[in-house]
Amino acid sequence: MDETEFWELIDSSREVAEGDPEEQADALVERLLGLDPDAVVDFARHFEARYNRAYTWDLWAAATLLLGGAGDDAFDYFRCWLIGQGREVFEGALHDPDQLAELLDDFDEAMDGDAEELGYAADEAYEQLTGGVMPDLALPAPPREPTGGYLDFEDDQALAERLPRLWDRFRS
Repeated sequence: MDETEFWELIDSSREVAEGDPEEQADALVERLLGLDPDAVVDFARHFEARYNRAYTWDLWAAATLLLGGAGDDAFDYFRCWLIGQGREVFEGALHDPDQLAELLDDFDEAMDGDAEELGYAADEAYEQLTGGVMPDLALPAPPREPTGGYLDFEDDQALAERLPRLWDRFRS
């Protein structure tokens, strides 16, 4: 599976779910069940690599602003949700998290920003296809700490300076 196929699966599952993260996860599992187990493992590698790339201080700060706070678990689920938004939003946010102020048309804190189930879709599909557990993805170990410059999420001035557009749209 190449990167384009990965993003097509993400996009088609999001479109069917009309933005509902739980329905997107269900739709993604259904699509993955139509593939062979090796393709599901490839999908999982693509997902996990992007999930790990999104482990940055600035994206965590963006999640904090969007969600009104984001602990470890909330940030994990936010990264899954961010991948679920598709290539343009994901790559744009990775390049400059402050772009989320423009990349997100609407953001409903009650529904958006949390897609924990999306992170398990490949595992679920693989288990249904094979009866076994997803094999090791043979990816580099995830970073122990977020990448980029540290940011104190309790410091409103630092958040506003680092992510001014997100601050203006979601906190001011």
